[in-house]
Amino acid sequence: MHALAPTPPQQAAPAGRTLDVDDLTVRYGAAVAVDGVSLAIEPGEVVALLGPSGCGKTTLLRVIAGFVRQAGGRVLVDGAGIDHLPANQRNVGIVFQNYALFPHMTVAENVAYGLRARGQRGPGVGQRVDRMLDMVQLGAFRERLPRQLSGGQQQRVALARALAVEPSILLLDEPFAALDRNLRLDMQIEVKRLQRQLGLTTILVTHDQDEAMSVADRIAVMNKGKVEQFDTPVAIYDRPRTLFVNGFIGTTNLLPGRVASIVGDTATVALDAGATLRLPAPSGIESGAPVILSVRPEQLVLSPVATADSWPIEPGLSLPLGSQLVHEARTVDGAALKIVEPRRRTASETQRRFCALAADARPSLFPRSSPSATE
Repeated sequence: MHALAPTPPQQAAPAGRTLDVDDLTVRYGAAVAVDGVSLAIEPGEVVALLGPSGCGKTTLLRVIAGFVRQAGGRVLVDGAGIDHLPANQRNVGIVFQNYALFPHMTVAENVAYGLRARGQRGPGVGQRVDRMLDMVQLGAFRERLPRQLSGGQQQRVALARALAVEPSILLLDEPFAALDRNLRLDMQIEVKRLQRQLGLTTILVTHDQDEAMSVADRIAVMNKGKVEQFDTPVAIYDRPRTLFVNGFIGTTNLLPGRVASIVGDTATVALDAGATLRLPAPSGIESGAPVILSVRPEQLVLSPVATADSWPIEPGLSLPLGSQLVHEARTVDGAALKIVEPRRRTASETQRRFCALAADARPSLFPRSSPSATE
């Protein structure tokens, strides 16, 4: 990982712009690509649009940029609508997945392109280009052509070109997808540093949940054109509102069961796997209802002793993953489990034939009839 250049003392970052997406709908013929999406993005905030392919996240980004016209709804910057403006008048910077650099232009010429396209001339353009290249640590590469650069360097040129026009909003369309893992992490840190330094309101489109969790202040998880949850990374991981969000973010175990009773705020749940658990009762679930218990692999523990709140399992493979061990297991009703624990010397896995919730576990309970249950 390359060392990041220290940021010199400077004035406080300029205040970012608010960005509001109000009941946005996009149709392609009879198909609805974006279905009534509303987002209120704070000044200087990084928001990730996260979801599977075809969920509408890139279409939403392109509406904001002005490349796609919506069927309904509005896009507002600082409370003023920008829907009537063409893309080149929205003052929005965008970085594409494939960088979109001009192969016949030098690095400096690529960075200057947006400024010259806006009619700027004179020494101010060169000074702006120099500043941007220094900011992304490519000052020494200004006369090179894109083919003479690595993937990470090309990505930084694309970022410098987007920033050179001093955009009010920065849009990133899966900008790190083509980079290897270590370089991707470097670029995530670099973009976060520059975004904070410039105070830019930023939207990042990604299908990489780790990227969204590490870079974004808030995440909008999209599915079939809708936003299922818009919240902080921690809240989405720990308190998913739907079974789709729960399964899309991180790894989870799904255990079917039934609510035996509800007393106050506590639900007694009888798992098909054989345990009876007492859990916080979510709203909308009644006694007798079939449910799905979702619990993260790190929130399960193995034990050689049966208890009232544990269930029997058939141990499978144990795989070392860095400092952790990932255990596979199966319950008596056939549900597959993954259990994660620190890698250490333990008793034989064949002796630990029971599984239970860890003391600090935060499982989620969903209706089994949820439309997302089968997705």
